[in-house]
Amino acid sequence: MLNLNRTILSMAGLRIFSSLLEAIAALLMLHFNDIRIALRVNAALGAVGPAILLLVGAVGLYGGAEQLSLGRITLILLGIGLILYATR
Repeated sequence: MLNLNRTILSMAGLRIFSSLLEAIAALLMLHFNDIRIALRVNAALGAVGPAILLLVGAVGLYGGAEQLSLGRITLILLGIGLILYATR
């Protein structure tokens, strides 16, 4: 059996969950075939995407905190913050 790091497994699991939400949203858009509903679904995904980004980043930082210097952790947090700022 594979010896997977728990942090990596958690990060990948969150990304798989996010992908499933994206696929379900696309299917809902196709099913309802209505622009207004598609825009609502898209808006909901717009809220979920940054939350997943923050969660995956937090899990990665928590799991790798002992291996990273404070300076690198700060840079990662700044990078996440800049991504969220630039996409608002």
